[in-house]
Amino acid sequence: MTTAFTRTTSRTITFAHPFALSGVDGVQPAGSYIVETDEELIDSLSFPVYRRSATWIRLPQSNRGMAMEQTVLIDPDELGRLLEPAENGNLLPG
Repeated sequence: MTTAFTRTTSRTITFAHPFALSGVDGVQPAGSYIVETDEELIDSLSFPVYRRSATWIRLPQSNRGMAMEQTVLIDPDELGRLLEPAENGNLLPG
């Protein structure tokens, strides 16, 4: 029997300008966001290798004056494209 091991890493990214994500309603405000990446261990190799299985971003929400948070599954390639301008000095990396 094989046991799957999953690890989750978190990082904070900062957008200097509002941005939009596919599958998410509306434009998100500029600010800092937590991005989490889940990775699964590939156990068929003789050395440890992890494969990305999911990427999530935490988005703020407001509901009747209560601060809430929504975690949304996102495309890591789309996130990378949004962050590319940061490498050119247009956005602030977190």
